[in-house]
Amino acid sequence: MLNNDLHAPGKAGEQDRRDGHTPGNRFLGRVVACSGSRATIAAVAEQGGTDLTELWSVGRLISISVGRNRVVALVYQMNTGSHAWGEGEDNTFRIETELLGEVRVDEDGREEFSTGISRYPYLGAIAHRIRSADLMRIYDAGEGTTAVIGKLTQDESIDAAIHIPSMLSKHFAVVGSTGVGKSTAVSLLLHKAISADPKLRVLILDPHNEFAAAFPEHAVTIDTDTLDLPFWLMRLEEFAEVVFRGRPPVPEELDMLRDILPEAKRAFRGSDNSLVRRTTEKSSITADTPVPYRMADLLALIDERIGRLEGRSEKPFLRSLKMRLIAAINDPRYHFMFSNNTISDTITETIAQIFRIPGENRPICTFQLAGIPSEVVNSVASVLCRMAFEVALWSEGAIHMLVVCEEAHRYIPSDPSLGFVPTRQAIARIAKEGRKYGVSLGIITQRPGELDQTILSQCSTLFAMRLANDRDQEIIRSAIPNSSISTTSFISSIGNGEAIAFGEAISVPMRMRFSRVDENLLPKASSANSKQSEEDPDTVDLRKIVTRMRAVTVGPDISNFQQSYAASVASLDEADAADEDRDAKPYAPPASSAAPLETYRRELLPQTPRLDPAAVPAIDPRLDALRREMRREEPVFPRPAPATDQPAISRREPGTSLRESILKKPLSSLYNKE
Repeated sequence: MLNNDLHAPGKAGEQDRRDGHTPGNRFLGRVVACSGSRATIAAVAEQGGTDLTELWSVGRLISISVGRNRVVALVYQMNTGSHAWGEGEDNTFRIETELLGEVRVDEDGREEFSTGISRYPYLGAIAHRIRSADLMRIYDAGEGTTAVIGKLTQDESIDAAIHIPSMLSKHFAVVGSTGVGKSTAVSLLLHKAISADPKLRVLILDPHNEFAAAFPEHAVTIDTDTLDLPFWLMRLEEFAEVVFRGRPPVPEELDMLRDILPEAKRAFRGSDNSLVRRTTEKSSITADTPVPYRMADLLALIDERIGRLEGRSEKPFLRSLKMRLIAAINDPRYHFMFSNNTISDTITETIAQIFRIPGENRPICTFQLAGIPSEVVNSVASVLCRMAFEVALWSEGAIHMLVVCEEAHRYIPSDPSLGFVPTRQAIARIAKEGRKYGVSLGIITQRPGELDQTILSQCSTLFAMRLANDRDQEIIRSAIPNSSISTTSFISSIGNGEAIAFGEAISVPMRMRFSRVDENLLPKASSANSKQSEEDPDTVDLRKIVTRMRAVTVGPDISNFQQSYAASVASLDEADAADEDRDAKPYAPPASSAAPLETYRRELLPQTPRLDPAAVPAIDPRLDALRREMRREEPVFPRPAPATDQPAISRREPGTSLRESILKKPLSSLYNKE
């Protein structure tokens, strides 16, 4: 059940744990050692009894009487002096505590808790169980803007309350291992936040598509089917992350993209009306300016540069950049970026849909990232976080924005060489400067050791749930400035739904259990709905699954883009023809429907031309014979004897040389007498 009750401070002496026996029944032991931050208490269990020892427990608060005041201490360790237990005899044991503050009693009898200690315990000071009224004073965060999120583990009759404005203004974080209830705790905190602040607008970066079920009446869901995030909203680095598919961009191609993008934006601006042109003339357009442009113009400008005579060294990079852009446009997974709806200037509609302005009683937007390609998730997260900061900044306090990052170690890892730099910068700007402009940050992670510690340290309120990893525990200890090892020593053993809360929204660290949430408000993945499928692995249609994986049915309709691209190329060709004073019309192939297709005919195939023997001039047979004789080869094609009276030149005799054979023949046989 969702607990919507506000916390009410208790009265002094109310709900004290006293029985009717003796007034000293709350006595536990006496102080035997004390330092500036810790105290040691000694107690005796008479005759081996455990009635007194049952009152001690690690993680519980006790009080130490010092005059009229009561010093509050937290138990973090206990042991017997002999490290053994004697049955039927007195057992002395020691309790190590950490001093947290004191309950001061004024002259008029008014009692108030303070984290400072005016008088430290003296040796022999009596330690006893803490009063319920003192617990209420310690964990009372104020009235009006205080919300109850659960119960104290030490005393379930006392509400665990937090101060919502302090939690939001200085950011918060929820950390814990898988399955301890982080998502349920976050949904509970967000329900409290939107109830306390009507100006609050919440954007949840949901990589698992599970928060939509937690806010059925207060949230809208945006996924790849309903998302229209224009590509021109991205800055150059964000767009390069998409074009180069998450790999480092080629410097030459990135420089060309930086030069061509402003030209494409100015080309689109030229089609606007005169009023828009006069308004945008006041500021120069760069590659990062969020103004619309057409991919057709961008590709046409690349083709124009490829067609120039100069800059031959640039052409391979221009062709490669063009192929990358066309591949991204044709990728069906990028439909939300390159659809027909993203070509016009729709920045107002996009901001209104994502950031709930106006909210229409749905102030939460769950942005589902599971269906977005992994190489584009970083760019999308960067755009959303950057726009959230700018919307809150330029609204001048009219909008209070909260950005919740689930699995935050994906976007802001501890290793600077990992992750996407613009996303890290956008989230870091919210963490460092968001408090001044009304932008809050909520960090959710199961691996705080892999999270950027600079950003984690900016979260002034932290809910630490069970963490099993030693490095993660150490990070939590170092991230909380006022915490110590004793406060967080039992993080690894707390139960599901429990947390140790620190920070600005809580006066002192408290171990608490979150309130239960209704079944219909529990976060769950979109596929894990309450309606079970009737199919099983033996009857499921695998072809449908493969079709969904390939996203064939949701491919982008780029027919308008192809038409506009062809028109742009044609206009460029006409402009080039006019500049060169060429009046020749470009060749237009005939339509395929003008003439019917002819059947196959062998004579239409290309054939080797055959020479007509009559058309070839005759060669003097004597020269032909002489040439063959010099090459010592036989005639390939015997020719008919010419119609002449001259005898044919005979072959030379075997064993004689060419010179000897010529000298033996008459001279008259070597020339034509005619």
